[in-house]
Amino acid sequence: MSLLSHSSPSDVAQAKARGVSPGGDVMIHGLPNALGFVGKLHLIRDWTLGCVAVTNPEIEEIWRVVPDGVVVEIVP
Repeated sequence: MSLLSHSSPSDVAQAKARGVSPGGDVMIHGLPNALGFVGKLHLIRDWTLGCVAVTNPEIEEIWRVVPDGVVVEIVP
């Protein structure tokens, strides 16, 4: 699991103005323990609360090929 970012000060201010939580850590991760068999079916519904979820084989590949400290930009 890789930490991407924490809420920025502007994210915190916007969330406070809306009366909601700014969230916390944003991660790239595989599927929960014992649910790896779900595979790409996890894409049917957003269950991550803001994280980027991939299949377990995909996270293993990311872990193998992406160096520590690489900049990750998530574009909606």
